[in-house]
Order: sequence, then C-alpha cells, then structure tokens
Amino acid sequence: MIFYPRQMSVLLNTLIKQFPAVLVTGPRQVGKSTLLQHIGQDYQYVTFDDPMLLNQAKNDPSLFMLNHSGKLILDEVQYVPELFSSLKLAIDRQKTSGLFLLSGSQAFELMQNVAESLAGRIAVLKLQGFSLREIHQLDFYLPFVPTSDYISAREKVLKPIENLWKIIHQGYMPRLYEQATNWEIYYASYVSTYIERDVRSLANISSITDFTRFMVAIAARSGELLNYSNVAQEVGVSVDTIKRWTTILETSGIIYLLKPYSNNHLKRAIKTPKIYMLDTGLMAWLTKWLTPETIQQGAKNGQFFETFIVSEIIKSFYNNGIEPPIYFYRDTNQKEIDLLIEHQRTLYPIEIKVTASPDKKMAKAFGILKANLQDTDIQLGTGVIINQYPQKLWLAEDLLALPISML
Repeated sequence: MIFYPRQMSVLLNTLIKQFPAVLVTGPRQVGKSTLLQHIGQDYQYVTFDDPMLLNQAKNDPSLFMLNHSGKLILDEVQYVPELFSSLKLAIDRQKTSGLFLLSGSQAFELMQNVAESLAGRIAVLKLQGFSLREIHQLDFYLPFVPTSDYISAREKVLKPIENLWKIIHQGYMPRLYEQATNWEIYYASYVSTYIERDVRSLANISSITDFTRFMVAIAARSGELLNYSNVAQEVGVSVDTIKRWTTILETSGIIYLLKPYSNNHLKRAIKTPKIYMLDTGLMAWLTKWLTPETIQQGAKNGQFFETFIVSEIIKSFYNNGIEPPIYFYRDTNQKEIDLLIEHQRTLYPIEIKVTASPDKKMAKAFGILKANLQDTDIQLGTGVIINQYPQKLWLAEDLLALPISML
C-alpha cells in the first residue's frame, strides 16, 4: 500500500498544541482515521465501529473514560453523543492541549454536540479526499488566491499534469490510489454504505431507490444553478424533501453549495446557489460516465472540468482550516462569472474553461464588476482564466490565463 502525506498534517500538528481537542470531519473513507493515526502515533486508538466499545460509551460514558485514560483518538464519534459531556469534564480537569483527536462523518448531531459541549475547547477541520497536490505529493500549502505572491510561489513547485481525465474519472478517494481497487464496485459500495449508515440516521428515508435517484439528479447538475422544483419533479418527491436531502449531502461533505456574490451595487444579481459535487469520481459513477475517455470526449467534459477545478480550490482552503471565501456571479441578463474569490477586500474573478486556447473574450463578463464596484471599498484583482494551456499566459494587463498545475 502506498502512503500519501496529507496537506492538513501541518495545520493539525499546530492545532494539537493549541487546543485540548481537535475534530476532523468529512465524508466517509476520505482518510480521517488514517490521518489521525499517522499524526497521533502516541495516542490510544478507539473506534466506535466496535459494538462493545460503542455500547459502553453510550450507556456508561464515565466508565468508558475510566477504561480509556490518557491521550485518545476517538473514531466515528458521531455515534456517541452521550460521551461529549465526559470529554468536557476531562478537558476542564486536565487543562492541557492535545488530549483528544476526534473524527466523524459530519452530521447534524455531531456538530450540535460539539457546539453545546466543547465550544472554545475544540478546533474543527474539514477533510476531503486527495487533492491534486497530494496525488502529486507536492510540498505546497497555500490556499488558491491568484495574487502575484501566490503565483510566484506556486511556479517554484510546478508539476505538469499528464493524466487529468484519468484523475477526474477516478476521483479522490484514498483507497483508489493506495491499492488496486475495482472502481465501479468501490463507488457502488460507497453509495450503499453512505445511505445505509449516514443518511438513514439523519432522515426517515422510506425508499433507498428514491435517495439514490436524488443523488444521480444532483450529480447530473453539478456546476449548475440548483432548482429544487426541477429535481423534485425528476425524483418524484416533494420540494421540501429535496431541500432536506440536499442539506444532508451538504452536511456530509458530498456536495458544496456555492453562493452567489451579493453586493448592493450589483442589484441584478440572482439569489440561487450553484451546486457542485466534491468528488468527480462519485459524480462519474452516479451519472454513468464509466471511462476517462468518454468523459474527455463527451458533451459533459466542461461540466466535469469545472467541478474538478472548484473542488480543488475548495480543498486548498479546507486543508488550511479556512471556509472557502468563494462565490459566483450571475445576473438577470444571464451574464455570469464562474467564480469570485474574496481576499483582503479584493475580488478575483475567475472563468473556468476546458479549452487549451484561452482568449480574453472569455472574460468579458468581468467588466460588470469594474463598472459596478468603482465607488466601493472593494478592489478588483487580476482576472483569471483557468484552462488547459500548459503555461501561464497574460491575455491583458489585468487578465491572466493559468494552467491547472497552478492550483
């Protein structure tokens, strides 16, 4: 089995010295347990997949803590909300950092218990599957903000991407990289396990078939505006049900809702979010694009490419413990900007194009921002077109084409 270092390790090591507890959340099988065990080799590892330990922690948390003294890794902690008050007591009694490393699939109950019992005592991180930097094992950790400093630093650690569509098809689940695994069987099992173990604990789902059909409908719309009514009609359930199920996918880290940028000076901007799958392999399996070649040559290649880029940018922030300061823009005249990154009162507009021949016409919507933000305290940063041309290319004084390798 190949070991891939995780970018979050640097931050995690720092937070262990600053907080009594650290919680790593994220979807199933993205490597939470592996990361914590690698970092906390001097910790006792406890998994609540073990029914005996689960039973004791739920029914007698004080006895569980008596049996497990010292520094602990507590895996799948969402199953034992009863334990959180005992963790709080242990933290307040010992008054030291690095006592507990927790992991869990991010669910409503888990975050509610963290907020109620461990507020101010715990750091919370979001882990996703492998990033492109992790797959290529690069030592570069900055979140993607296309400043001149970022670009200068990134250029020193560049690696050409020769197998882009294979990575997009394969997805980012560690197991698919660490050992030979049947891709179709893996994702079929993943969806089945996710619905059975996570979704059913959060919602009263009468039909697994309906929820699977819902996941397919969402995957097919990755990179599009989220129209709840449209999805409800396709799946055959109510709009309220679709909204509830969407929240479950979002809280589980399966999807990301990209919110529209709002500003009083952009009065025509719409209010509907866009939806993105966070794993293009899962997206490919759900929508039955079964090979890298069919994705690359198919009608949805731009959709897969955009989903891949947005997911990489999100991971670059998550791995630094930062909620991504990203938005998109679309107005009632159908003018759209794929991505806006807000950093230090500066907006960086970004277009994502599958082409290898970027052109400044692709960024014509950026002019909307120039025209409407002149009298505000928000600066407009260099515009960017992320594309498949292999080198950095200035298209105008304020417009830069960047290759994928700069993410």
